[in-house]
Amino acid sequence: MSQTEAAPDRTEQTPKQRDIASAATRLFMAQGYADVSMDAIARAAGVSKATLYAYFASKERLFASLVGEACRLSGPASVELADSETDVRATLSTLADRTLHFMLEERSLAIYRVVIAEAARFPELGRAFYERGPAISRGNLTAWLERQMAGGKLRTADPGIAAEQFMGLLRTHLQMRALLGLHPPPTEEEIRSTAQAAVETFMRAYAPG
Repeated sequence: MSQTEAAPDRTEQTPKQRDIASAATRLFMAQGYADVSMDAIARAAGVSKATLYAYFASKERLFASLVGEACRLSGPASVELADSETDVRATLSTLADRTLHFMLEERSLAIYRVVIAEAARFPELGRAFYERGPAISRGNLTAWLERQMAGGKLRTADPGIAAEQFMGLLRTHLQMRALLGLHPPPTEEEIRSTAQAAVETFMRAYAPG
């Protein structure tokens, strides 16, 4: 992970923080980022403004916390990329499955839609999303792939590019259809087969010679 990338937040939220996060998520999903005020979030969460600001100094930091918590609980960053007795294919399969399910969760889709809709007007929103989500996932995977390459379990290459290619293999029509709200939603079999295809393609490209 580069020095500019955010470190993962492994600290669990307090019940009060969860109430605030839940209220903020509902409001952002319904109204977008720009039209939601900290006052409205405090009211929806049933807390005072002083309490809200004690936990989150700004709307940007609150949004960043939502992204970080979602990733901590069920995103790619929640997969433990351990090195001991590592089965590369099995680890990548777990990561692919977890990542696809995360991408297709309604909360993840809603956050992504908000970011895409608002990032041009609010660059800090795009930065918060990137630093607390994709940057952490990419950093973790890059570091892990670099260790597997050094250990001879994958062929030597640029681990950062390899990480991007692996994640890119998972961003398929399944995510696009879900983002657009097209039906029917993907089945478990479609998710499984897409994850497996990504792993197989990646392993064919990076298997040691």
